[in-house]
Amino acid sequence: MPGVKHEAFLRTHPVFTGETLAAHLARRGGVGPRGKEAFLAYYRKTGRILRVRRGLYAVIPPGADPDSYAVDPYLIAGKLTRDAVLSHHTALEFHGRAYSVWRHLIYSASRPVETLVFRSQIYRGVKFPGALLRVGAEHFGVLNSERSGVPMRVTGLERTLVDVLHRPDLSGGWEEIWRSLESVEFFDVDRVVEYALLLGNATTNAKVGFFLEQHRDALLIEERHLRPLRDRRPLQPHYLDRARRIPGCLVVNWNLVVPEDVLERSWAEVL
Repeated sequence: MPGVKHEAFLRTHPVFTGETLAAHLARRGGVGPRGKEAFLAYYRKTGRILRVRRGLYAVIPPGADPDSYAVDPYLIAGKLTRDAVLSHHTALEFHGRAYSVWRHLIYSASRPVETLVFRSQIYRGVKFPGALLRVGAEHFGVLNSERSGVPMRVTGLERTLVDVLHRPDLSGGWEEIWRSLESVEFFDVDRVVEYALLLGNATTNAKVGFFLEQHRDALLIEERHLRPLRDRRPLQPHYLDRARRIPGCLVVNWNLVVPEDVLERSWAEVL
């Protein structure tokens, strides 16, 4: 193994899966699992790679300490499953729009793996919404991007707006969501509405409509954007966060009970 040159692979694959390694070795004439096991044993022993979890490995640059080297968490999250998509608060962070930085990284996938804790970071996977899976639209609003030359998938800002309102538990709470979204100067609002309707959730339609209406001037919202969401709002009042049911004021247009601090955006008054 020491005589076999794999530096190009290590340089271009800072985080890699066992499948990717097997394909690399096959191209170089490696045969079967023994070649992969020999590669992993040698480079782990020399401190050039470390095991993140079963089937996932990170490369350590020459001279760096394997015990303290900071592996890029986005690369790990993006490789935890074949179809992993950075989403929710992690998508906001990836786009540079999150108000605060989390130690939690969220990705969406068809079959997420168990929650992973690695180097003080927590990686949590969530299933693509069932409404998307049923129509084969799980990649609606997903962008192909890259990080350190590694291809990645991340939800675009339009889908992210809807996702964080749909699942505030994955997004940092209302102040974090509002402050993060308010840092975005422009959304393709037609795409926002299209995606919200695709999810088929009346409460989410109301939350998206309420947010857009509250930011009507800043986001150039027109009635044609709000009408389809309003037509599909809940028939009875729903809480902004149905899991927590925080008391608030009823916004009749949306049949939505909104906490006063969100309605007034009271945190904006704090310097």
